[in-house]
Amino acid sequence: MRFCQSASWLRKMKDELLKIGPFTVYGYGLMIAVGIVSAYMVAEYRAKKRNMDADQLFSLTLWCLLGGVVGSKLLYWLTQIKTIIADPKTLLDVSNGFVLYGAVLGGIAAALIFCRKKKVSFFTYFDLFMPSVALAQGFGRIGCFLAGCCYGVQTDSAFGIVFKTSKYAPNGIRLVPTELMSSAYDFAMFFVLLALAKKKRKEGTIGFLYLIIYSVGRFVIEFFRGDVIRGKVGILSTSQFIAIIVCAVTCAVILVRNRKLKTGESSGDGDEQ
Repeated sequence: MRFCQSASWLRKMKDELLKIGPFTVYGYGLMIAVGIVSAYMVAEYRAKKRNMDADQLFSLTLWCLLGGVVGSKLLYWLTQIKTIIADPKTLLDVSNGFVLYGAVLGGIAAALIFCRKKKVSFFTYFDLFMPSVALAQGFGRIGCFLAGCCYGVQTDSAFGIVFKTSKYAPNGIRLVPTELMSSAYDFAMFFVLLALAKKKRKEGTIGFLYLIIYSVGRFVIEFFRGDVIRGKVGILSTSQFIAIIVCAVTCAVILVRNRKLKTGESSGDGDEQ
């Protein structure tokens, strides 16, 4: 008996987890909430160990969440530019259509603005937050699985999943479980980054590693994604194209920053700010 046939619960997963009168608990929203709360709790715990200001942390979290929502929506609109030009009313639907890469980049941009405004070290908070971001993504992808969005291509593999009531994925067809693949990758990235962060490293190292590791994993998993509505750049999906840019820019920033640090050290003022 195939895996999908024996694990029938996978085929019965649905976004509506609980209904109490007019109130409905959706799996996607619940997992997003669990991810955000878990991510903040981990960041707060690690911040306290470093004697960092908890009030500052909370304010920065709100900024990052707002920047993430704006960034994810803007990137989605960018991938749907042809549809928007044909029907501008599409812009009025703000409840659907978000791109995770946009959320990550938007959150980082918001954090940079906040840190400059408050005159605090961006790289300190960058290293603090990025493992938590990976944790939040892990839970978020479980939400994607429950909703059926971010689904994979059709497969004959015994490890494929079949949706029955999804509003997004094609129902009744065995698909590659890209949501679960992404979730497992994100959780693994969270633990790896935490382990690496235990040793003292140059500020920014953990944050930069997140961007590189996430970009590599996202690039690979994109080959198995089936939701082509997200757009393409040549033969690459939009997310693969962004992954290449993010990875390249991150590596360039690391090289330039290390060169500046070495130059500072050789001139006798190499204390990192």
